[in-house]
Amino acid sequence: MHILALDQGTTSSRSILFDAAGTIHGTGQREFEQLFPQSAWVEHDPAAIWQSQLATIHEACVKTGKPAAIGITNQRETVVLWERASGQPVANAIVWQDRRTADVCAQLKADGAEAMVRERTGLILDPYFSATKIAWLLDHIPGARARAERGELAFGTVDSWLVWNLTKGARHVTDASNASRTLLLNIHTGDWDDDLLELLRVPRAVLPEVVPSSGVIAEATVKGLEGVPIAGIAGDQQAALFGQACLSPGMAKNTYGTGCFLLMNTGTKPVASENGLLTTIAWQFGDQRYYALEGSVFIGGAVVQWLRDGLGIISDAAEVEQLASEVADTGGVVLVPAFTGLGAPHWNPDARGSLSGITRGTTRAHIARAALEAIAFQSAELLECMRADAGLALRELRVDGGACANNLLMQIQADVLDAEVVRPTVIETTALGAAALAGLAVGAWDAPEAFAQGWSEDRRFSPEPSEATRAARTRWDAAVAKVADVADRG
Repeated sequence: MHILALDQGTTSSRSILFDAAGTIHGTGQREFEQLFPQSAWVEHDPAAIWQSQLATIHEACVKTGKPAAIGITNQRETVVLWERASGQPVANAIVWQDRRTADVCAQLKADGAEAMVRERTGLILDPYFSATKIAWLLDHIPGARARAERGELAFGTVDSWLVWNLTKGARHVTDASNASRTLLLNIHTGDWDDDLLELLRVPRAVLPEVVPSSGVIAEATVKGLEGVPIAGIAGDQQAALFGQACLSPGMAKNTYGTGCFLLMNTGTKPVASENGLLTTIAWQFGDQRYYALEGSVFIGGAVVQWLRDGLGIISDAAEVEQLASEVADTGGVVLVPAFTGLGAPHWNPDARGSLSGITRGTTRAHIARAALEAIAFQSAELLECMRADAGLALRELRVDGGACANNLLMQIQADVLDAEVVRPTVIETTALGAAALAGLAVGAWDAPEAFAQGWSEDRRFSPEPSEATRAARTRWDAAVAKVADVADRG
């Protein structure tokens, strides 16, 4: 039995074909254009998203034919608005990175709305999430708000857009994990919240139906996939948590991509964060919802790209491990990569990065090692917050994403956490999680635990904490505090 995972990301669309053992039998990938119409605005052409995804489907399935089921995972929070009658987008998609509604969020906070929003959604008022983007489109496209209230327009995150196109408009749905990232879903009831809809000025008529993350939603009708059940949906980070088989409370994963996304399973009850983290729905089976704590590092692997493209001290990202290994420590150099502000737990959008502790003896190797430490220290800070919020002991941290191939980074991460760091055999965990959710619905596995039994580790990094590691972390914490203080003082 083959399960097709559609992995629709921020810069590319991919399709990966798995069997029940997690073995990959086909892949396809297409990049698409990133649009930056103004400073801090980021957009995608929804048609380009769909066409790139469709092309990868045929590439992945060329040797095997129709799969037994389709699972979908996607960039979260990105907003697509389209006409129900024609299926045509009415504007470009507003991407999760877009900051155009920052002033709206600031005003809502000033009006005292954040307490209710946080209690009901587990999120904070930030332009990262979908709701203020939806309202912006309805306000800035002539006639859109009236059309939306009449039910003529449909909103969806990217999963909704893919399902709509796969079924030629027969189904307008989103799963609970994606819905929980909109600022509009009450994560305690699992339904859209009327008070939030009124506050954020989004008409209910534009919203999709919320469905479980695993279960047959519809059958595809596009050429080559006719009759194939669409049976699983999850946002990319929740899918990675499932793909890493983090099925029990206290299990956690960290994805090292452009940013870092750390999620901890907290079980069937949402845990409110007192430490600047987000509470989110991890996935839903039937009527049962499972929750996670989430923390986001805005600049993770992107700091290595900066070393390459900004400073020119490496010519290829893969060089950073060897370069950083040339020195035993950073020589006191500290890098805080707040290039786009500080994410969780600080949530300081005005903060900017710093490079300190430089002497005449500083080399590019010291800076490279400081960059790797910055990735590890930011992630460690999130996990410490999770431990405090959830009261759960961390057994190990499971890792994925491109930068987890960096053995030195993984060892630094284990040392600073004083916990085991485990890299899986199958590192395509986001796509695997989507395939698993779909496969469970069509009998590829009879229970989540059966899927988890197939998870295996490639390498385990055991902690070797030292006084030097603790001192480096102390210096980094002090540097972060200075960056935040400068931002707060304007």
